[in-house]
Amino acid sequence: MNLFNVYPLYDITPVKAIDCTIIDDKGVEYLDLYSGHGVISIGHTQPDYVAKLKNQIDHLGFYSNAIQNPLQVELAQKLGKLSGLEDYELFLCSSGAEANENALKLASFHNGKSRVVAFHNSFHGRTSAAVAVTDNKKIVAPINAQQEVTFLPLNQIELVEAELAKGDVTAVIIEGIQGVGGLDQGTTEFFQALEKACKKYDVVLILDEVQSGYGRSGKFFAFQHHGINADIISVAKGMGNGFPVGAILISPKFEASFGLLGTTFGGSHLSCAAGIAVLDVIEKLDLQKNVNEVYEYFLEKIKEVDGIKQVKGKGLMLGVEFDFDVAALRKKLIIEKHIFTGSANNKNLLRILPPLTVKKADIDTFVKALKESLEELKN
Repeated sequence: MNLFNVYPLYDITPVKAIDCTIIDDKGVEYLDLYSGHGVISIGHTQPDYVAKLKNQIDHLGFYSNAIQNPLQVELAQKLGKLSGLEDYELFLCSSGAEANENALKLASFHNGKSRVVAFHNSFHGRTSAAVAVTDNKKIVAPINAQQEVTFLPLNQIELVEAELAKGDVTAVIIEGIQGVGGLDQGTTEFFQALEKACKKYDVVLILDEVQSGYGRSGKFFAFQHHGINADIISVAKGMGNGFPVGAILISPKFEASFGLLGTTFGGSHLSCAAGIAVLDVIEKLDLQKNVNEVYEYFLEKIKEVDGIKQVKGKGLMLGVEFDFDVAALRKKLIIEKHIFTGSANNKNLLRILPPLTVKKADIDTFVKALKESLEELKN
């Protein structure tokens, strides 16, 4: 049997990783400024994280949600404390797409409506409703396109209000900072007006923090930069530092009932151990402080590079935009300079999503390599 060929692959085979360094099967070291789509939050093979997972698998890796699991309670309490959302409730699942599926389902159960408002260049996952609210026709199959979704531009609140006023919208789903779309984001004025409009028309406000959450933006959640509250918050990527964990944080306005939501693998003992370890390390190492310090350093250091159109995003969720397609530049950075970066729907943008443990010296390495690569591509 062969693999179903859906991924274009670089000829690189990682065999080991430590913090922000990846080592391939030839012994070549790479600086990881992408974290595997922003998944690695506390660094590769972080010692406390590894020890907690090893200890847990020695005792119990999995059993169903039909029994007591104190690790779920511990994870919920620590997440509430660290995020400042202690009055929310937690439903655990296994991925960002699954989190968004459950967020949309819960919204529809809550108000009995079905249409969703999403935004241009959005990405919310590849499963049924999640991909339907993703603005990319190439990955939406006909079976998904049956969902009722209206896509609107960011930062045009009058267009949103016109749709909500029609009375059939169950939810607005929006990323704290767009990831795959290219690091665009709503303004504070837009987010605040959006929160008010959703309350006015009994519409559930879903904040997709799958990539922008867990401290990556400089606050625990990116929407917290705007002084608003969300009805449901979806999380995944950085939540497990590579172990598949996802969740939705649910505001007190929703009432639970047996069977309303469910999952087989979500909230397993091993996934909870991973989630707890991540939160413990974020707190122990004060990674939020590091994110903000390195962000400020990055903004200053990147000024040394000529030809940059703009830097987008916040914290360690950044996009460096040029006025040309960066495919060749990104390839050169990976193959010749041994630095991983990411791409986006915006073909002129390099996506920078390092582990939250990244150091200023790593930024120096990147800027030097970027300047060299740009010069070499000119010649």
